[in-house]
Amino acid sequence: MREPAPVPASIDDYIASSPPGVRPILREIRRVIRSAAPEAEELISYRMPAFRLHGILVYFAAFKNHIGLFPPVSGDPKLRRAAEPHAGPKGNLRFPLDRPIPYTLIRRIVRLKVKQNLAKRQARANRPHAGRLPRR
Repeated sequence: MREPAPVPASIDDYIASSPPGVRPILREIRRVIRSAAPEAEELISYRMPAFRLHGILVYFAAFKNHIGLFPPVSGDPKLRRAAEPHAGPKGNLRFPLDRPIPYTLIRRIVRLKVKQNLAKRQARANRPHAGRLPRR
């Protein structure tokens, strides 16, 4: 029985432990996400690189034949249609390693997620809290 791979402590560790041919792709995905969400925090969650800004923006991961991007796109029909050719069985995106990675699409998805997370945060901030009277 094989020992499970150790959980990477950082995105740098994740990339370093990936196959050499995939590392430049992972670095570029990280750069694209960082440029679209410069205030986002990097973390490892569910053993995958993730970016968080008022909630998870995206996860990404290298698999044998593709790069996965999670969660599915929602809330923007035009962007959802653009992502459709890459949709996997549960709507998560799969970018085959034998085809160009759609970095522009990834950037658009991250920007949408930033807007959605900020809108959710604002909606929560404007909602009266249970047990408290609304401010006047």
